[in-house]
Amino acid sequence: MIFTTTLLTSFVKLLLIPSYRSTDFEVHRNWLAITHSLPPNKWYFEDTSQWTLDYPPLFAWFEYILSFVAVLFDPKMLNINHLNYSSNNTVLFQRLSVIITDLIYALGVFMCCKSLQKSWGKEVVLPILLITNCGLLIVDHIHFQYNGIMYGILLISIAYMLQAKYLQSAFWFTILLNMKHIYIYLAPAYFIYLLRHYCLQGSLQMNKIFSFGKLKNFITLGSLVLSIFLITFLPFYDHIPQVLSRLFPFKRGLCHAYWAPNVWALYNIFDKTGFFIAQKLNKHLVKNMTASMTGGLVQEFSYSLLPNVTPATTMILTALFMLPALVKLFLLNKPIHFLRCMVLCGLTAFLFGWHVHEKAIIMVIIPLSILSIFNANDAKIFLILSTVGHYSLFPLLFVNSLLLVKVLLLLLYTLYSFHSLSTLHTQVSPVYRFSLPLLNSIESFYLMGLIGIFLYENVVHVCLGLNNKLPFLPLMITSVYCSIGVVYCYIYYYREFMKSSDVQKVTKKE
Repeated sequence: MIFTTTLLTSFVKLLLIPSYRSTDFEVHRNWLAITHSLPPNKWYFEDTSQWTLDYPPLFAWFEYILSFVAVLFDPKMLNINHLNYSSNNTVLFQRLSVIITDLIYALGVFMCCKSLQKSWGKEVVLPILLITNCGLLIVDHIHFQYNGIMYGILLISIAYMLQAKYLQSAFWFTILLNMKHIYIYLAPAYFIYLLRHYCLQGSLQMNKIFSFGKLKNFITLGSLVLSIFLITFLPFYDHIPQVLSRLFPFKRGLCHAYWAPNVWALYNIFDKTGFFIAQKLNKHLVKNMTASMTGGLVQEFSYSLLPNVTPATTMILTALFMLPALVKLFLLNKPIHFLRCMVLCGLTAFLFGWHVHEKAIIMVIIPLSILSIFNANDAKIFLILSTVGHYSLFPLLFVNSLLLVKVLLLLLYTLYSFHSLSTLHTQVSPVYRFSLPLLNSIESFYLMGLIGIFLYENVVHVCLGLNNKLPFLPLMITSVYCSIGVVYCYIYYYREFMKSSDVQKVTKKE
């Protein structure tokens, strides 16, 4: 089933080769040129293009390896001064490189499925949910990125964790962190679960915590993680601050140019609405609105009514909201709780993080796909979050020629998700009148509201002639509406996780 699904999905990816490409296409072409043309000690200083190298060193080495194949397609793409270069061979190479490296993703799916009793044999739900994920098709194979290989590594790490092969899991997750640092969002769940189940060997006996065996495990795990970081960053030892400045550019705005559907989208709209009302009531009550609330590359901003938000504020909020889930995870035993806590960590960072991209929601949807086969509650949150999260990616594909493509991708994936998961959980899920499978009436009404949002953005807004006067309005509506669904899923899932009863009491003697 995995082979067949991968083959069919690869055929769809081949059909998407000529489609629209975002600026990320030029980003990765430029990184190919940088890593191929310059020695490593200049990679993180090169700034001929505005799309400077800002991923960790392992991804830079990945681009370096790709460049030796790229030169066979078109050597001109590896010239640093050829900005926005996109010959037919360049497009073909970069598209094919994503499709081929997606085999790592298929391997991760295979390993995860093999690690589980469910979804293997007569049940094929999970492999299809993972391999045909429409968010990855939109982001990687139209918009253009290399997320597939990295989610493959994440799934390999998860598979080893499910098998209680903790060092292997830690190894692959550390590799992942050194390819794309955004996965640090998930690191707290890894830290707590490995601490409890590998370092402390699953025991909470106070009088045995500091035994020699546990100390040995601490040292082994720490040495493994530090060794990978050391090997990765060693070639750049004399300019580590420069590398870090590229990885963490805090001068970017709180929100991306298109607001991700998170808490800050709601914060923004409250400020805009409050400013508008206050201006109508009394123009002297508000400050002058001179700066944008969104930031592209390096734009600063300020709010009109609400307090400005700093990077430190977002980090503190993220840590505080993660903390209860991490404490709960420390007291729980089963691997399924690790996955649920991983989802909550990813969602917390997505909701409260600094300059979050809308694409980061896929980091939550992928592990939630695995959980969706376990029970109706997991499936419910997956159905809502995947539908809303994938719809929130629509503005990435803004060209009219892709309207039908993105609608079909989301519609087919969502219909299969609802059908397969409702069939899988038909015996245990409550049935509501006038609702979608596994959802209650309010949740169903909310998801159906996406149809109204879509019609307004693509028909009504244009017919009213507002596309010139208020071009930002459709993006704002999409972001705010989707953020309501994401926040709802977060609160619901957090509450269910904290109610988990598989808790081992902390005692001096068992």
